[in-house]
Amino acid sequence: MRAAYVHGAIERVMMREPIPSDLKDMSFPVPIHYLDLASSRLDAVSPPISDGLVVFLSDGLPVGQTYIERPETAVALAERNVRPETLEHARHVAQTPVRNRDVSILICTKDRPEELRRCLASIPKQSLGPIEIIVVDNASAGDATRRVVEESGATYVREDRVGLDYARNAAVRAARTEFVAFTDDDVVLHERWLENLMKGFDLPEIACVTGLVLPGELATPAQFIFEKHWSFGRGYLRQDFDQDFYRLHRRYGAPVWTIGAGASQAFRRKVFDEVGLFDVRLDMGAAGCSGDSEYWNRLLHHGHVCRYEPTAVSWHFHRKDMKGLAKQIYQYMSGHIAALLVQYQNTGNGGNLRRILISFPKYYAGRLRKRLRKGATSHDFFLKQEMLGSVNGALYVLRRWKRPAW
Repeated sequence: MRAAYVHGAIERVMMREPIPSDLKDMSFPVPIHYLDLASSRLDAVSPPISDGLVVFLSDGLPVGQTYIERPETAVALAERNVRPETLEHARHVAQTPVRNRDVSILICTKDRPEELRRCLASIPKQSLGPIEIIVVDNASAGDATRRVVEESGATYVREDRVGLDYARNAAVRAARTEFVAFTDDDVVLHERWLENLMKGFDLPEIACVTGLVLPGELATPAQFIFEKHWSFGRGYLRQDFDQDFYRLHRRYGAPVWTIGAGASQAFRRKVFDEVGLFDVRLDMGAAGCSGDSEYWNRLLHHGHVCRYEPTAVSWHFHRKDMKGLAKQIYQYMSGHIAALLVQYQNTGNGGNLRRILISFPKYYAGRLRKRLRKGATSHDFFLKQEMLGSVNGALYVLRRWKRPAW
């Protein structure tokens, strides 16, 4: 009965919201199928899967995914979308002992007690238990957040200066462990998330490890658009981002946003003493976003290595409504441009300016022409917000150019 009520509520919201032309014939919610490669469902006689997102599992870990474009059997989908090297890497990580156990889990939150409760509930299931869990309340109204934290047994820290990076910095200052792992309040963690993040620190030069973030649901067009075009997912192959990566992209600035997502990242605690804390001009409550990618850029600039580890899995619950997504995309692009300017300020690399002044104008001019010619698809539906957000991000940082970063 409750499921039918929720489904009906989602349909009523969708009827009131404009939907891109390429999504008008889609049915929501979009199902997410989790198929174990060892399951009997993966044989040649199994019925075809007709729609949705398919995520393949091996020993409980996601190892590949695909969207269904036409009805197809699971075995055919698996053969095309699960790579042997991904399976081999997952087996290798599973067999590797944990050497780094001195780690805290840090969560920053503001006025989302139920989402926070769901996130905290996934931590006791971790195969590697953290030394401490620190929740930074970034000026929530009322005491609901405090109550949720105290009920969970986590450490509660209050930061009244509004801004995600004020909160992140407060969390780092409160932590006393060799490693710190960040997640968000709207995330649920795989039981091996922390263990596999820590296994990623197998070389002394690795300063940061990020993980695979999958969608928690695809219930609405807004969630589907975000996952298709703004996804936190970075695929199923481990990648190391080192000095070669940084130098290769120097002309237009390294695309550090491809390293991972702030919702799933861990650091050696000592790097904050070496290269500083998160820049408070960035992220939510300030320019809008990209405090994490700017920090990864700073680490690379100082000679460190960042690693993407796909076996460290979590699920993010995207915003459900189009109005909220429009605001989020505006903030994302505002923060993105702001971060490029901050990176130029920190490193002197003119590639960050070339990306703003040359690459982005060409990029948006091409997308604008396409939208005027073909209409608004899901890729271009929030083009106005992207462009206005970009301008806002530049103005925001330029007005605060001499402001202390933390």
